[in-house]
Amino acid sequence: MRRILLILATVLMAVCASAQVDRREVREGNRKFRGGNFRQAEIDYRKAALKDSLSVAAQYNLASSLYRQEDYAGAAKALETIKDVAPSHPNSADYFYNAGDVALQTENYQAAVEAFKQALLRNPGDLDAKENYIYAKKKLQDQQQDGGGQDNQDNQDQDQNQDQNQDQQQQQQDQDQNQDQQQQQQPREQKISPQQAQQMLNAIQAKEKETQDKVNKEKAQANPNKKEKNW
Repeated sequence: MRRILLILATVLMAVCASAQVDRREVREGNRKFRGGNFRQAEIDYRKAALKDSLSVAAQYNLASSLYRQEDYAGAAKALETIKDVAPSHPNSADYFYNAGDVALQTENYQAAVEAFKQALLRNPGDLDAKENYIYAKKKLQDQQQDGGGQDNQDNQDQDQNQDQNQDQQQQQQDQDQNQDQQQQQQPREQKISPQQAQQMLNAIQAKEKETQDKVNKEKAQANPNKKEKNW
């Protein structure tokens, strides 16, 4: 990208030398730009743009000074101001070349491809524009492929989640069905009437009394001479 910036500066100087040299602010901005004082050059170009907002030289050079300060959004805005008049300007190829540079910095690869394409249509011999066009087109393809790959991954994840949900639902259905079958196989508890319950209780109590009398009788026979002592 450093080489592209150097080309940008060279292109700028060519335009500055030919575009509206009678404007004092533009000439002063050009001098400061060549000295590397991009912030002060920006101020001069803005003054010139205030006098003529559609001045190709003022807006173009303003965009270049902002580009050098890494204010790519500001550079894009300055170029956007003259998008309707710049294509018919003698330096239109340079305009589109720099517009492509700005688009690359903002990762707007679609705009970069279109800008470098326009630059090549106006100057087919510009090898740097051709190289940048190929680079922007490759970046655009990579961006589109990455986007598509993410969509495919999202679809795969969604399908996998659906399969897991279906498996869980089937497992739950099988579990419920097994529980129903086990409940059907278990013998049902028979209910008895209150009269039957009382009869069973009486029988148990009678059996217990019979057992207790038998035990007492056996104890008495084992100790015939034992007597209880009165207190």
